[in-house]
Amino acid sequence: MIVREGHVHPWAALVAVVVLWMSVLPAAQPGRGPRRIVSTSPGITETLFALGLGHRVVGVSTYCRFPPAVATIARVGTFLKPDAEVIARLKPDLVFVHAGPNSTASQLATLGIKTSIVDRGSLPSVFSTIRQIGAAAGVPDRADRLLRDIDTRLGRVKEEVSRRSPRKVLIVVGRRTGTLTDIVAVGHGSYLHDVAALAGGVNVLGSTTPEYPRISMETVIGLAPDVIVDIGEMGESPRDSGRRRAVTEGLWREQTLVKAVRDASVHVTTDEAFVVPGPRIVDVAETMASWFHGVHIR
Repeated sequence: MIVREGHVHPWAALVAVVVLWMSVLPAAQPGRGPRRIVSTSPGITETLFALGLGHRVVGVSTYCRFPPAVATIARVGTFLKPDAEVIARLKPDLVFVHAGPNSTASQLATLGIKTSIVDRGSLPSVFSTIRQIGAAAGVPDRADRLLRDIDTRLGRVKEEVSRRSPRKVLIVVGRRTGTLTDIVAVGHGSYLHDVAALAGGVNVLGSTTPEYPRISMETVIGLAPDVIVDIGEMGESPRDSGRRRAVTEGLWREQTLVKAVRDASVHVTTDEAFVVPGPRIVDVAETMASWFHGVHIR
């Protein structure tokens, strides 16, 4: 999930290369794991469900929307500000958190609630987080199977695009609402940069740029990307997402000086899989490969 503040989607903070320390919990034994689990981010929630642990989840973050089953689960605050009091009232056996600008883990420890701090935000951390969550929840075998499946499918993507010339790609993750100004793009070292490379794309932004630089339309024109992926506005509901996508597509169609626009290679999406580093990384890589090279991998 990327956390956005201001012009950046509420999950942009999650897309950063940060290596964090392992769980303060010892790994639970298979079949004897925690029965009541709280997740504080969409990526953690999606991983728990992918591991078949959804029935144990009693609390999720404000922005957790996938799978649909999370709609009826109690909310415990945002990724940046989990509510320790709300979490405590759920009487969890285990709370999964990412380290960040909050003291949730220490607050929960004071209350005697066990926490597991997992990696976040980078492509490698998708794999390490699955392994960490599986171990702490007592299902390491399930984590191994899920990782093998992800690795196999990603291998197919890499094999399919390896014989094709990389496409120059620009990924937009934020902007001033309803406009193409104050554009926030994906730089080097970020999660989506790595996924795009895996899918046969090369980032048009140089290696000296920040992870999420702000750029102008003049810069976009000068960079001349072959493909633009715009995930700058997700929406709060399916209807809102559809409306925002249509508006964004219209804005890009007006930018005829942009190579990707002239080539009809601008892809606007409101699919939250693109902003949630987690098991659905495979779906994102496969979709990008189809956008970049017209290949369909299933």
